[in-house]
Order: sequence, then structure tokens, then C-alpha cells
Amino acid sequence: MTIKTILQGWQDAWPTIKSTKPLETGVGVLDESAFNTIEVDKLFEAVNQASTTIGQATIYRSLTQPLADLEALKAKQEALTELRNNPELRAIIERILASAVTQEKSFYLLLFGEFLGSFGTARQEHEIEGFGYSQYRRGTRFLLDVVDELYTITVPENSYLKAIIEKIKGFADTNAYSLMEGPVYISESGIQSKQQRKNSLSPAIIFKPRLLKPLLLALLAGGLWSIGHFFPTDFFNISIEVLPTASLFIVPILLAYYPIVGGFDRDSCIIPLRNIFRNAPEVAETLDALGQLDELMAFIKFADGFANPVVLPELVEADHHRIALVDAKNPVLAQGNPDYVGNEFILEDDKLVLVTGPNSGGKTAFCKTVTQIQVLAQIGCYVPAASATLTVADRIFYQVSEVSHLNDGEGRFGTELKRTKDIFLATTPKSLVVLDELSEGTTFEEKMESSTNVLEGFYRKGNSTLLITHNHQLVDLFVKKRIGLPRQVEFANDLPTYKLIAGISRVSHADRVAKKIGFSKEDIDNYLADSK
Repeated sequence: MTIKTILQGWQDAWPTIKSTKPLETGVGVLDESAFNTIEVDKLFEAVNQASTTIGQATIYRSLTQPLADLEALKAKQEALTELRNNPELRAIIERILASAVTQEKSFYLLLFGEFLGSFGTARQEHEIEGFGYSQYRRGTRFLLDVVDELYTITVPENSYLKAIIEKIKGFADTNAYSLMEGPVYISESGIQSKQQRKNSLSPAIIFKPRLLKPLLLALLAGGLWSIGHFFPTDFFNISIEVLPTASLFIVPILLAYYPIVGGFDRDSCIIPLRNIFRNAPEVAETLDALGQLDELMAFIKFADGFANPVVLPELVEADHHRIALVDAKNPVLAQGNPDYVGNEFILEDDKLVLVTGPNSGGKTAFCKTVTQIQVLAQIGCYVPAASATLTVADRIFYQVSEVSHLNDGEGRFGTELKRTKDIFLATTPKSLVVLDELSEGTTFEEKMESSTNVLEGFYRKGNSTLLITHNHQLVDLFVKKRIGLPRQVEFANDLPTYKLIAGISRVSHADRVAKKIGFSKEDIDNYLADSK
């Protein structure tokens, strides 16, 4: 699977951080439904400590389309370790990123800004006043300065980090860099850089991003002098008396000069150049590399500010998905909350976990913790746990009943079953699947039969499957078959401890929840009595 560059995703639109979209079911690690259910947007807010827009967009792309390549993820982890152990290297990168932040918007304005014309006033961040000279100068300095500053870095040992830095430094050898550096030549062959003009003898106009052109003004003055010299009249005899008459001739020339020269530069130079930069693969790749540097720094900041233990997970190879977490905490809910309750979760030779428990007991939060940690591991990030060992999942699915997406004519049961089928067909033994209830919208007997068939199918396929359910009879059935691990959320004194323990919960605590929201039998009776 080829991941698009961030710049490719920004074509013809003002840059936005959340421009990457989840892939279709069975194509990438996450599909849209799992992406939404796992709440990747909230996960992004927790992890996003990047300084630059491109860095934030890179993190979002990583979360939207996690990696499934074990070696690539290990290289990314090793890059974080080297940055941790090399404060001098980290300080240089932080300085480069801090400088990039001040120039980055100018670069995007050059690439995507809207020209307002000669007399327009910019009121939005994407609007360009005048002919675009200042935006061109500032915008082109952005990548030039990043490249210059990176030449002060000692080449790191880690292959991932080394490749990023070499990619940015290599931009100096490209035609796009040469065009940004200048001078730029406008010839009958089109726009050319100094690099391209080396062996060319054809005439060309040199473009410099400024309205005042000394050579052009000198030619105009020379032309006027020639007219006065060869066609002498009192008009060219400078005196106080003739100044009003001369101004009638010179002022219109100057008034014509600005829009003609400025319009030519904008339409024939600046706009074509920005189109070249916007579509140049080397510009996109260099921008991506800068984003990847910022992403690594963001992961370190995330780890330092989490207020709970974090670790780089040990990634292992196995025939089917495995995961072992000690004191695992939710990456979103536990951020800045040292009192958040951690859990241990081990799924190795067993492939099925059946989670039961009352409403609001923590079942969903636990399953989201597992899937969010899996996603973080597959972007090369730290995870909130005392220790973590897991395999790389080729697919991560999380199914919940989506009443708002009912298909016409199929009802709730048919819509949910279709989604389950799509997940089943897309999974392999290396997949991680969470199913939040099964076979809703039918009778209890049919629910038992359908749920049994589905779970046995996933079990035989060999992937890791977590089922969240209130149906303890279904769990009893699988326990009798010696299939799966029964787990329940713990309650003490009628309150959840948010711990996952062995066993099967046979109560729902529905009345406790009803009382909490003020809609128990007693609340209903009181309402009806008061309304009489």
C-alpha cells in the first residue's frame, strides 16, 4: 500500500491537519467504522504535541493509516531511542522545528493562497495582497532554511532517522531547490533554473521577486533620453516651467509600469512557479520528511507529559495476533490522570475473550484501551503501560451497532450482520477484532444461534477477538466448549472498580443506571404522581 504524501492530499485546497481519510474495509489497518469507534480523533488530540502543521498532519495520517510493517516500526522506535539518548541531536531538531514554525504559513500561502489583485486587502489567512512578491520571498525561504540548518547535524546511526535527514538534505540537489534559490529564467522553453540554464544559449528574462526592476527602469529612462536626444523639443528641457507638462507624460508611464510589470511577474512567474512547487514530488517528500521529524519529537513530548508510565512496546513476530499488557491505561482518559486504573491483559495462545459486566462498568473503555494501544504501537509511538508485548495487526476492527446507518429493507439485524460479514472476510490470523454485542434486533433464540456461529467462525479463523456482551448465557456456552477466556468488570459496594477480572457477570445493574440518570421505577412513579 502506497501512502500519499501530505502535499498530495492538500492539492487545490488550503492545508488542513486532518486531510487523510481511512481506507476501505480490508485495504488498510483501520477502516472508517473502526476509526470512528476507536475515537482516533481523540487519540490524535492526546498524542499531538507537534509544532508544525506538517508535523500534526503527519501524526494524523499515521493514526488514520497505521503501519503493518514490523521492521519499519522497529526502525521508528529505534529513532525515538536515539533521540532520547542524544540530547544534542534533539536540541538541534527542536531548533529547526521552532524556526520552521515561523515560516511555514508563508510557504502554504505561496502554494495555495488566493490572489486578490493589485488593490485588494487580505482579510483571511489564505489571501494574498498585491502581486505576491513578499509571499514568494518568504515562502521559498521556508524549505531553503530547513535544508541549510540540517547540514549542521551529525548523521545519526538509526536508519529511519538517517533516511529522513538525508531526504531533506538531498532536496538541495533538486531542480525545485534551484528554482527556490534563484535566479529563475523565463525563456521560450518555459521557466528554467540556474541548473537548467548551464548549457543554454537561448535568450531569457531573469525573474527577481521585486517590483522595482533597475535594469527595466534604466531601459525606460534610456528610451526617453534617446527620444529627447534625437527628437529635441522643449518637452525634454527640464525646468520648473515644463515640469507640469512632463508629469502629464511620466505619471501615466509609471501608473502603467506597476500593473504591467507586477501582473506579468505574477501571472508568468509566481503562479507558474508555485504550481511547479505544489506538484513537485521532491517538494512533497521533503515536506513529509520534516513532518516525520516533528512527529518523532511529538511522541517524546507525549511520553514526557503523560503523567503515567509509558513504554515502547516490544514488537514480536507470530503466526497469529498476540498481545500482553501490564498496567495498561487508556491513552485518552489517563492523560494527566495518575489515578486512572490500569489493567493487565494477556491474549497469546487463546484467541477469544468474552467480556461481561453491568452497564457503565468499564467494558467499552477497556476494549478501547486495548485497540488504542494497538494503534499507537503501529505508528511507532509510546504506549501507556508498565510493559507491552504485541504483534503487528494487519487489520484492527471494532464493531458496534450503528442504528443511524441502517440499510433500507434489512433492519438492525441485517445491517449489523452485513458489517460483521465484511469484517470476517477481511480478517486473517494476524487481525484484532472487537465486537460490541452481536445479533441485535432479533429474538433471544436467534441471537444465541447467530452469535455462536459468528464467534466460532472468528475463532476458527485464528485472529484475536474480544466480545463485549450482556449475554452471559452465550459466554456459558463457550466456557462449556472450553473456548475463550471469560472476563468480567469488577464491582465493589455497587460501584465499578474498572478492573477486569476472571469470571462471568450475570447482572446488568440496570436499576443503578436508571437511578443515576433519574429514570428508575421510583422516578417514573413520582413523576406521574406529581403530574396529577
